[in-house]
Amino acid sequence: MSGWIAVAGLGPGADDLVTPEVRAALAAATDIVGYIPYVARVAPRPGLVLHPSDNRVELDRARHALEMAAAGRRVVVVSSGDPGVFAMASALFEALEGREDAPEIRILPGITAMLAAAARLGAPLGHDFCAINLSDNLKPWALIEKRLRLAAEADFAMAFYNPRSKSRPEGFSRVLEILREACGPDRLISFARAVSTPDEDLRTVALGAATPEMADMRTVVILGNSATRRVGPWVYTPRSVP
Repeated sequence: MSGWIAVAGLGPGADDLVTPEVRAALAAATDIVGYIPYVARVAPRPGLVLHPSDNRVELDRARHALEMAAAGRRVVVVSSGDPGVFAMASALFEALEGREDAPEIRILPGITAMLAAAARLGAPLGHDFCAINLSDNLKPWALIEKRLRLAAEADFAMAFYNPRSKSRPEGFSRVLEILREACGPDRLISFARAVSTPDEDLRTVALGAATPEMADMRTVVILGNSATRRVGPWVYTPRSVP
């Protein structure tokens, strides 16, 4: 039997936000590959082998998946959210470069943490927006700062992934400083932690009142644009431009 790879997004956390397409791929798989907490979301069953690994070995993980598929295995590489958003789809194609034995590959979309958070908050991404990964593990900090300033200048709403970890707690402090310099203290900023799980927590404050401790690695941070405002408990960005 020919092997294949499906790169699947498991959504933001709740089981009912995993798509039927992804569920079908998981049911057909012989092997699950991914970061430890994401693999832990897949229920063990006879005939299924789980391959959890650390979060800094994405290319090794992708190469392993390609080797197993070449040997006839049916491999699902799992990511949280959507696999094409700061996740394993890109790593798989990078690992594929230079290989001549490419298996069948399918990318199965999922609900991103950013979109799940925005839905809980209301519609803060209702107009033009961008997403920025604040981790400097794979890109220099100077590039993060440049993108923050240019996005602020363009008046994008912004969604931030990986805002603050134990290994780099100071980075998000600098992000808030840059945003206050560029956007002023009154811009709305929302912190959506563990959306769709029992630990979900939502907070929206003025940028001047935001503190680094409001975010961790389970938090998606959404900064509105200059038109973003509240209506009742909701936060939204109008689709019309003044």
